[in-house]
Amino acid sequence: MKRKFVHLVSAALTLGVATAAEGLYNIGSEAQESIPLKWAIGADLTYDDNVTPGYLPEEDSFSINPYVGLSFVNMTPQTTWDVYARIGAIYYFDQPKAATDSTYAQLRAGVNLTHRFDERLRLSSRNFVSYELEPDYAYGFATSRQAGEYLFWQTDNALGYRWSERLATYTGFTLTGLSYADIENQDRFTWTLYNQFRYQLTPQQTVLTLDYRYSDTIADGYASDSNDQYILAGIEHRFSPNTILIARAGLQIRSVDRGDNSNNPFAELTLHSQVNQDFLIKGFLRYSVEPYDTVQTIGSGIYDFSQRQTLRIGIAGEYKISPKLTLFGGVDYIPSTFDDGNLVYPASGPPSTAGGYSTDLINLCMGLSVKFTDYLYGSVSYNYTDSSSDFLNQDYTRNRISIGLRCEF
Repeated sequence: MKRKFVHLVSAALTLGVATAAEGLYNIGSEAQESIPLKWAIGADLTYDDNVTPGYLPEEDSFSINPYVGLSFVNMTPQTTWDVYARIGAIYYFDQPKAATDSTYAQLRAGVNLTHRFDERLRLSSRNFVSYELEPDYAYGFATSRQAGEYLFWQTDNALGYRWSERLATYTGFTLTGLSYADIENQDRFTWTLYNQFRYQLTPQQTVLTLDYRYSDTIADGYASDSNDQYILAGIEHRFSPNTILIARAGLQIRSVDRGDNSNNPFAELTLHSQVNQDFLIKGFLRYSVEPYDTVQTIGSGIYDFSQRQTLRIGIAGEYKISPKLTLFGGVDYIPSTFDDGNLVYPASGPPSTAGGYSTDLINLCMGLSVKFTDYLYGSVSYNYTDSSSDFLNQDYTRNRISIGLRCEF
């Protein structure tokens, strides 16, 4: 009985660790078994009716996205390695006039490591890098399509220690980088230190958490450097072996070097449910003041906003109709408000402060995947994006239709 309890506490400890590849959908789960090296080679053909959204006139184009990927998991009683990578490119057959190029590189790769020193102490390291054109809203920084490629990376490293059968802690640090090749004022580098107390309320279902995080962000161009402190109370509840809810809420204390300081509410929630063998659904919610995309143009002035309050909601799911046919879909909703804006260029002329501006983005995706053979798969998907904003060049709608074929072996 004690060995079983130790295993359950160890699993609960694992849930406190972030996985960058899953972004805000992450529940901290680990691989359960070794998986041999697996390759994937494929291509997607896409029609896009608004390739450079926000720029007039709107232009449409066909593109092709060839790629190759690999993944494997290696598990021993003490150590788990989870490695994956995908490299490809997007080529537009007709280069849009507002685009910087006709070919864009794509890369996603990650290395996750868990090492169990003993039944009490474990090391967790989650590392992810992405270089691509289209934003993934689940990463937690994008609010609209940008004109060029971006590099996003994160490393999250923590030590977990079980002090007793009920009490445990996770202590670690996170480094996050975001940079754009062709866009000014958007680059960010953030380092974060955190500590989480975990109390096992019930052996199999509920963990109470108390978090403290200190985060420092170095910004590019007109954007101000800032730091944030988070004091959060939370709960992780397992409704069933396949359904878990993670929720935290509390205070975000924000300090901006060349702006206004503030105290703000903060909340985050993640739900993951394998309803049955055929149906998976997951979702997230986060409300916070974000340090990204704070510099905006209003009339003849450029303003840096200390308060970019953002709500992010995401829902995704898939349903297996038959062994050969799977439906999938998802939605992202991202409303933001901008306040406490300070004029950073020019030095005089426009009003020195600004506020009360907002943006709203909704992104919908649906499609189906077909298994032709044990090695060959096909897919068809439709993506719709609608962005409305008080800022210049951020109002647009966009439709994309993709047909894909891939081989896995």
